[in-house]
Amino acid sequence: MSFNPAMILHNYFLNSNYIQFVGIIAGIFTAISLMPQLIKTFKSKKVEEISLVMLMTLMAGLGIWIYYGVLRRDLPIIATNSFSLLLNISLLILKGKYKKR
Repeated sequence: MSFNPAMILHNYFLNSNYIQFVGIIAGIFTAISLMPQLIKTFKSKKVEEISLVMLMTLMAGLGIWIYYGVLRRDLPIIATNSFSLLLNISLLILKGKYKKR
């Protein structure tokens, strides 16, 4: 048996724990991407530039991702997309609360 660094790296990166870790990190970054907009909207109370169609489309996609996670029994997919959905719902609530009448 010979020492093969390429094979060691290949096996390491295909390890299910590593793959799960990458998925969790990606999900966390995706989930928190809306935080700056949510904070800015909360502070400024300006919601005119926030697209309702974009929010509704994104929330539909997140709902489908959550359902997909449930079907796969994949907790990281369920958790990160649920958090994203919660942030989007929060932004939608702020949009309704602060819109000019």
